Amino acid sequence: MKNSNNLPIYLSLAVILGLLIGVSLNGSPMNIMMSLSKNSSQEMKIKKLINFIEKDYVDTVNTDSLLDGAITQMLGKLDPHSVYIPKENLQAVTENMQGNFVGIGVQFRMINDSITVIQPIKGGPSIKAGIKAGDRILMADKDTLYGKDMFTDKVPGYLKGKPNTKVALQIYRKSTDSLFTIDVTRGKVNIKSVDLAYMINDSVGYIKLDRFARNTYTEFKSSLHTLIDDGMTDLVLDLRGNGGGFIDIANSIVDEFLEDDKLIVFTKNNKNKIEESFATSRGDFEKGGLYVLIDENSASASEIVAGALQDNDKGTIIGRRSFGKGLVQIEMDLGDGSAVRLTTARYYTPTGRSIQKPYNHNGNKNYYKDFQNRITSGELLSRDSIKVVDSLKFTTPKGKIVYGGGGIIPDVFVPIDTTSYMTNFYFNTINNFAFDYVDNNRKALEKWTIDSFVTDFDTDKKVFNSYLTEVKNRVKPNTKTKESLKKYLKASIANTLFGDVGFYRIMHKDDNMIQKVLELESQK
Repeated sequence: MKNSNNLPIYLSLAVILGLLIGVSLNGSPMNIMMSLSKNSSQEMKIKKLINFIEKDYVDTVNTDSLLDGAITQMLGKLDPHSVYIPKENLQAVTENMQGNFVGIGVQFRMINDSITVIQPIKGGPSIKAGIKAGDRILMADKDTLYGKDMFTDKVPGYLKGKPNTKVALQIYRKSTDSLFTIDVTRGKVNIKSVDLAYMINDSVGYIKLDRFARNTYTEFKSSLHTLIDDGMTDLVLDLRGNGGGFIDIANSIVDEFLEDDKLIVFTKNNKNKIEESFATSRGDFEKGGLYVLIDENSASASEIVAGALQDNDKGTIIGRRSFGKGLVQIEMDLGDGSAVRLTTARYYTPTGRSIQKPYNHNGNKNYYKDFQNRITSGELLSRDSIKVVDSLKFTTPKGKIVYGGGGIIPDVFVPIDTTSYMTNFYFNTINNFAFDYVDNNRKALEKWTIDSFVTDFDTDKKVFNSYLTEVKNRVKPNTKTKESLKKYLKASIANTLFGDVGFYRIMHKDDNMIQKVLELESQK
């Protein structure tokens, strides 16, 4: 389920993405084998220490765990984005960045101790096999997947596997009260990068990017062409909450908007070697109007896109100051299934800005407190509270003043919407209520299209009032909160029925940044 207003969750996502998403430079391979052929004195010291502990230490010790901890501590003395990836986590990280995995292809959640399919993933094996939303997966081959001891993080181990392998799933279908077995052949499942692409009105299109993975440019290009065919003259590119990814994918997307030979980004390593990336003549939207939405959780490759466009005087950057990650990582294989993502360069926007925010080499204790600092300083509510350094002032070709030193400052500031904030209790109860409502009314809900749902669903507030009745003994929301709850409930039901497109279509109806875009459009 989506959670557009829960700031703590957004912050944790930004932290995870900032730590784990590395980038490759100009398409170079991510996996570079670390050379261990040189028997340096430091290497021998570590080997001897491990041998001493294994042979002579008084208690039994897991030396693999000790070494993992030592590597993590060592990298913590470098920068916030040089990180160790244990072998048990590497597959999931790699799948996320490659944009696909091998499995049956379902979105699921645990409902009353049962794995319940929220949506079969489009194009995945589960759809071909006939699995439907609302199905309960009770068994995979001979393994029982229901009960109090089943945890969500264990489920992928039963459903994923090698390509073209089969798994027999025992399914309970509530709508027909039937129990049956389906054989599903595992295959490649796409992890989509484009959350949503649609026409806001007759001329303004919208694309939301979740990250910059290997499949992102292909999805973006396809969406861009569809919107152009639908009559789009101006595009809203939504990078809010996008924690980054591959530099070369970001460059390819920027190339769609910039004219030939415009500088996109350049990097500098520890030997002061500079590598530059320029736009080519292949861009399909160089003449179109452009708005880029960013917030405090737009990081890394998102900032490359926003910075390249801002420094080339292309489009309008709207929102709040971005995260401030200006470091480049390369993933290096450590030979045992684990890896390290090591910062090997800094990147700079076309005017020469580094947008990396300050950090100390102290285990990064304060680095991720920046969000709280923005709250207390008032920066999320007022552009005037954003601190800038005059020595980091730069000028674009058309004379616009921009600043380095900690994120991209938008051209048009939009404060955070504090009136729509809801507690975790509301999010949890609404998400559960929305699923149960859809699950109990699937046949009646089949008549709705996404367009009719957006405009006409629950106009009499019967569904919303049912939710209020359910929670009335636990909370009493005020009038403003009720408006937010009503919108989020409708969006959550739409998400269960139609996926991400349903959720965002509802949430965008009074989205402050999109409303600012429409305001700017009306002033043309």
